[in-house]
Amino acid sequence: MNKLSNEQREEVLSILCSEKHIEDSPYQAYSKLLDEGKWYCSIRTMYRILQENSLSRERRMVRRKQKHPKPIIKATGPNTVWSWDITRLPGPFIGKYYFLYVMLDVYSRYVVGWMVSERENADLAQHFIRESLQNKNLIEESLTIHSDRGSPMKAASTVELVALLGLSRSFSRPRVSDDNAFSESQFKTLKYHRFFRGWYKNLD
Repeated sequence: MNKLSNEQREEVLSILCSEKHIEDSPYQAYSKLLDEGKWYCSIRTMYRILQENSLSRERRMVRRKQKHPKPIIKATGPNTVWSWDITRLPGPFIGKYYFLYVMLDVYSRYVVGWMVSERENADLAQHFIRESLQNKNLIEESLTIHSDRGSPMKAASTVELVALLGLSRSFSRPRVSDDNAFSESQFKTLKYHRFFRGWYKNLD
């Protein structure tokens, strides 16, 4: 079989590093391409091309890191920016936790909504957002909801709900707790309060 030209090798490298195949091993990429009726070279050649370009290590490490700008959170008055988060409360035995959801008005630091549950998930987060919005005299189009990047916050169904409600959304940068300092500070104040219990027997 003829040796690949430089142009062909560049094409194979481009395919292996594309968004579609960036996390695939050469074997996985080769199989997927065959399923599409495409053949460029052998699996061994794919490995060799990656090695020549110092890309033969863990494939997921090749993905470029996405840059997240620092969020700009400016509350010009009550009910313009809300910050929300979820924290764990110790239960009656080791490994048992309850989850406290809190929605905080950034301008006034007033708690506009809270909920305690045995679980932390997107469905409960969406219920919590709806409950927090009820009975509030809001112009929803002017309200921004800020949070960190926890699973319930980033869930597609939660993002869709926020959009359907006509709200703007804002997220902290990954692993930067200071970007949601409003909620983090509120939780710290709560847990250091003299009436805060070390553990809770039940949700009551």
